[in-house]
Amino acid sequence: MTKNIFIGAHVSIAGGAHNAFTRAESVGCTAMQIFTKSSRSWFDKKITEEEIELFKKAAKKSPVVAVNAHAGYLINIGSSKPDVEKKSVSSLIDEIHRCKLLGIKYLVIHPGAHLGAGEEQGMEKISKNLDAVLDRCTGDVTILLETMAGQGTTLGSFEHINKIKELCNNKKNIAVCLDTCHVFAAGHDISTEQGYKKLWTDFDNIIGLKHLKLIHCNDCSTKFNSHHDVHAAIGEGNIPLKIFELLMNDKRLEDIPKILETPTDVNMELYAKEIKLLKAMVNN
Repeated sequence: MTKNIFIGAHVSIAGGAHNAFTRAESVGCTAMQIFTKSSRSWFDKKITEEEIELFKKAAKKSPVVAVNAHAGYLINIGSSKPDVEKKSVSSLIDEIHRCKLLGIKYLVIHPGAHLGAGEEQGMEKISKNLDAVLDRCTGDVTILLETMAGQGTTLGSFEHINKIKELCNNKKNIAVCLDTCHVFAAGHDISTEQGYKKLWTDFDNIIGLKHLKLIHCNDCSTKFNSHHDVHAAIGEGNIPLKIFELLMNDKRLEDIPKILETPTDVNMELYAKEIKLLKAMVNN
């Protein structure tokens, strides 16, 4: 029953990236997300040949068949601060290189924050920097722009992402990751079945479902339209369980990996509980 359900979690790479597979398998993952380095650093030590070999060997024999990476949180390719912008571009290029070495196809990034320069200027800067990054990287890795909650000057609405993509010369290596917590906080009312259907109608009309490659499957601690991003465990936030049931049975999304990013303990018992819950929602 669960063979074709691509569900998993963001998993630690402590002790080496290859160890993420064992951790993911222990809680029933068939998909997983990792950082390829510290999420709070611009750069990290190079990945060794041994680490690459261990990761690819673990991947080959693992039931975790869908793996993506998430870029570090310091990156802001929409920054109006020249030093931050320059570092962000260099760091993103490094992140893509790390993904290529490990054979990871998708890299999620937060589109960026304009820091007061204005939305139009922010989107133009993000698209310009995406082109600059992709011009220096071959086409093995696709950047996934993540939908955001709209906190502060952060860009990441459906309209923002569509405009950024339109402005880019290299559209082939840019796609989208939708986060359920973020869209709820951003003002998409997915508290009802009607609202769920509208979300995907809007997404398809503005961005296009063909560009969706990943879903961050998170409940939301904050209220609808709060523009404040605080993840909650499935069933413990303000998004009804029925919505996650609809998500898990949506034929349009069955091949899209769904990744949990909820607060968890060292033993990942919460992830195990959530994965079991989501798998049980799938109709035979």
